[in-house]
Amino acid sequence: MFTTNYLPWLTIVVFFPIFAGSLVFFLPHRGNKVIRWYTLCICIIELLLIIYTFGYHFQLDDPLIQLIENYKWIHFFDFSWRLGIDGISIGPVLLTGFITTLATLAARPVTRDSRLFHFLMLAMYSGQIGPFSSQDLLLFFIMWELELIPVYLLLSMWGGKKRLYSATKFILYTAGSSAFLLIGILGICLYGSNEPTLNFETSANQSYPVAMEILFYLGFFIAFAVKLPIIPLHTWLPDTHGEAHYSTCMLLAGILLKMGAYGLVRINMELFPHAHSIFSPWLMIIGTIQIIYAASTSPGQRNLKKRIAYSSVSHMGFIIIGLGSLSDTGLNGVILQIISHGFIGAALFFLAGTSYDRIRLVYLDKMGGMAITIPKIFATFSILSMASLALPGMSGFVAELIVFFGVLTSQKYLLMTKILITFVMAIGMILTPIYSLSMLRQMFYGYKFLTFNAPNSYFVDSGPRELFVSISILFPVIAIGIYPDFVFSLSVDKVEAILANYFYR
Repeated sequence: MFTTNYLPWLTIVVFFPIFAGSLVFFLPHRGNKVIRWYTLCICIIELLLIIYTFGYHFQLDDPLIQLIENYKWIHFFDFSWRLGIDGISIGPVLLTGFITTLATLAARPVTRDSRLFHFLMLAMYSGQIGPFSSQDLLLFFIMWELELIPVYLLLSMWGGKKRLYSATKFILYTAGSSAFLLIGILGICLYGSNEPTLNFETSANQSYPVAMEILFYLGFFIAFAVKLPIIPLHTWLPDTHGEAHYSTCMLLAGILLKMGAYGLVRINMELFPHAHSIFSPWLMIIGTIQIIYAASTSPGQRNLKKRIAYSSVSHMGFIIIGLGSLSDTGLNGVILQIISHGFIGAALFFLAGTSYDRIRLVYLDKMGGMAITIPKIFATFSILSMASLALPGMSGFVAELIVFFGVLTSQKYLLMTKILITFVMAIGMILTPIYSLSMLRQMFYGYKFLTFNAPNSYFVDSGPRELFVSISILFPVIAIGIYPDFVFSLSVDKVEAILANYFYR
């Protein structure tokens, strides 16, 4: 184990945003500008802190947990403030820093209750980095819950017309699923030892009777399936995305959904290898159904943001299939898809929001011909839609291709099974361009919007701030598409270590 001898960098990274955010309330009343610049500066400092910490104190070739910090918190039952980072969590933490900074920059049009809004954005920042860096089960649960409250408030105060309905639905689903998470954690904590243990390392080396392991696995699976989301537990997502402000949507699509995927890798795969290998064929089936179902439901959505939300659900299907493939190629594909979709999903919601700011329409059947009035948004939207439909040279293509290879090289399944699953996945990939391109056609081509609105009306195209956000997200999407080894260099050793449990136990 590599323990840090330096400052407690991870504790600083987790606490800094929420601590600095609480100072927002002491800033002068009149001056949204001051609050916006202050929040943006905090986000940038935090991102630089994350990059510095990983750049100087993280060793890429070490699959073990690094930068460990372990402080006793509650002596009564071995509860510690235990943080650490390894090859699987470093990517999501960097993604969180990057997307949250851009989402804060995207939220500049928000003027109502500006202090509370920006405080919640920074509280979410801490709440999202927490689960990715926790090495204690109860701490993981506390961080998991911490970020629900800001999302609920952001939804219910700055959402659309049905904001209270979608906020209530969100909190019912996610808080309800958290009950399963807590029961699972208490079960692991109290099982089979006089000393209750909450440490990830200790729990990963413990063996359980198969029936007990299956029960634990299912409890955690339900909790993460709601967050990811996995059908049929996905219905909160389109409603939430349909009503949330687009800066909140960026955080939901970019980071929140990825916490579910991370939990499945970190807890379900690492702690319960026997149960996971029993359930992996079912994961493959659920994943293929999800890709087809969401891709065929998406074209029926009139609301632009709901259509993008269903595309997110479809892309999460590849993560489920990668987890079920039990091959190192498949699991590396999962890590890459987590990062790739984090960028692409956030970018599409941002562009949907900037379009809405101009034309005040969310329904696709009322749009049309917008390419003439807002050509820069049209160009960026088109490029990022291509990234979403897995165009070669973009990160989505590499991630999905590697999941395909993961299925085909898996040692667990018969050849016919692998061919069948690959065939069904391929149908899903054919459906993706259908809803992506029809969305572009309905929004930007034709004349409908121009004829209903005065032909002379003038719309301001993408400004420097919006172009900066779009290009900042587009750059890593193309970079990962051309050179995915950058992401693999982080995760490949850890993936081998996890899968060693399945083949050498």
